Amino acid sequence: QVQLAESGGGSVQAGGSLRLSCVDSEYTNSMYCMAWFRQAPGKEREGVPFIYAMGRSTYYSDSVKGRFTISRDYALNTMYLQMNNLKPEDSAVYYCAAEPVASQSRCFSLGATGFTYWGQGTQVTVSS
Repeated sequence: QVQLAESGGGSVQAGGSLRLSCVDSEYTNSMYCMAWFRQAPGKEREGVPFIYAMGRSTYYSDSVKGRFTISRDYALNTMYLQMNNLKPEDSAVYYCAAEPVASQSRCFSLGATGFTYWGQGTQVTVSS
């Protein structure tokens, strides 16, 4: 059973940076699609970056492209989300998610309902 735990959330002013971490309790191999989702009050859960195949493949939504970087340290069973130039609209609860998949295309097409394993979430608040 894969168990995920996020950390690193907090409050920051616009333009600042935060780094989120997601530790998984078991080894999620290269065939796992992993992603960071975020959910603001009253909004749907949005997938922002995805990572697959030992970190060789990544996908970013337009809303975070150029500002966020997803990475994976398989030796530490940890996924990271480096968030730079944060904006107030980035404020949300951030969740990491994992799902075993057979292809990159499948990974990058997954919505929130396609992921089986979730962390408990960590709050990110960006003030203007």
